[in-house]
Formats: sequence, structure tokens, C-alpha cells
Amino acid sequence: MLLYNRNMRLSVIIPAYNEEQRLPGTLKAVDEYLRKQSYEYEVVVVNGGSKDRTADIVRESMSAMPYLRLVETENRGKGYAVQRGMLEAKGDIRLFTDADNSTSIDQVEKMFPWFDQGYGVVIGSRDVQGAILNPPQPWFRNLITAESFKLLRKILVGLWDIEDSQCGFKAFSAKATQAVFPKSVIERFAFDPEVLSLARKYGYKIKEIPVTWVNDIHSKVGIMSMVKMGIDLLRIRWNMITSKYGS
Repeated sequence: MLLYNRNMRLSVIIPAYNEEQRLPGTLKAVDEYLRKQSYEYEVVVVNGGSKDRTADIVRESMSAMPYLRLVETENRGKGYAVQRGMLEAKGDIRLFTDADNSTSIDQVEKMFPWFDQGYGVVIGSRDVQGAILNPPQPWFRNLITAESFKLLRKILVGLWDIEDSQCGFKAFSAKATQAVFPKSVIERFAFDPEVLSLARKYGYKIKEIPVTWVNDIHSKVGIMSMVKMGIDLLRIRWNMITSKYGS
């Protein structure tokens, strides 16, 4: 188990797979914001077996961004990449965010006060009051994918008070990270409900806050992806029933 650096306020973990087109802009935006802050920080890009220049882009950026680190893994899914990055990070607060910069890094500032109040997990949400989607997601896609998944997730896994478990902008305290992520076994897109369920199981308070989300109208998350995520929800439920996560 890694010990975290008490002088490092924030770790930003970015899972990436074949992101050579979008990652440079995201790293630039993150760099421009973090350079203005008074606290210590790091950025950890987890390259999940990319076949393009994703890893090269990170290495080429390190000279200008000395706080930038690259973690290389095989292609086992976003959940696995996030798990690796969160456990190798050193910050008091560990935020994972998407390589497409759909939620801008400055919104982490809205999370800090909740950690100061004793929350172990603070998650961005597109479904609570105050959230902004730009552009709004088409109603039929929202009904078929997001709302259907949300209902299934609540029935199988719980977390009835959480409206958006899938927003890729979540922060954990170092203590919550070390309690939750070693127990995670879901390696693809349904890992979010699992880590949130584990956080609640281990007694960490979760706060859901509204974020501004730049919607990717070209997203390929569709029916088959939702089916696979549904199967993973069943796995989580089974793991809970069989005490795979511990008593």
C-alpha cells in the first residue's frame, strides 16, 4: 500500500486509450489551470495499452510539465486504468477525469469544501439541480441509455440517493482510495457504481455536486455497451450477496 504525501493536495488521474487527438488539449487545459494554484499537485496519465501515440504525447509533455507522470497498463478497461492510477497517486485528494476534458479541471474547486467537511467521496453530476449539459443530450438517447441504466443500477446495486453514477469526474480522499480501490474488480465502464457502493459500505460519506458537462455528440455508448454494463451490475450484486467485498 502506498503512503500518500501529506504536502500534495491534489492528484489528477486521466485514463487514456487511443487519445492522441484529444489528450494534448486536455493536458494543456489542466496545466494552465494547475500552474495558477498555490498547492502541490500531480497529473497521472494511465495509458491502457493504446495503439496510437498516446504514451509518446505524455512523454513529450513531461519536460514542460515536471509534475506529469505516465503509468502504462494493458488494455483491460477504464475501470482497471482508473484503479491503477488512483492507487499509484500520492495526493490527499485524488480526482479521476476523462481524457476528453468533458468536465473542466477548475470545477474541482467546488469539491474541496466538502472534503474539508469530512466527506470521503465527492462526485460530479449531470443530473442534479445546477448541472449544465452543453449541448443537451437528445431525450430519446437519455431515456434509452442513461435513465434505463440509472433505474437498473438503483434496483440491483442501490445508491438510491445518487442520481448520476457515471459522470467521469470523481474525487476520493487518500484514505477512501486506499479502502475502496484495492477491492474493486469491475474493470470496465460499470466500475463507478462498484466503487461508490464500496465507499458507502466502508462508511465514507458521498456528496454529489452539479458540474458543467461538455457533451460529446459523437459518443459511441449505445445499447450493446449498456447491456455489458448491465451484466456488470449483476456481477456487483452477486459479489455483494456472496460477501466477495468482505463482511
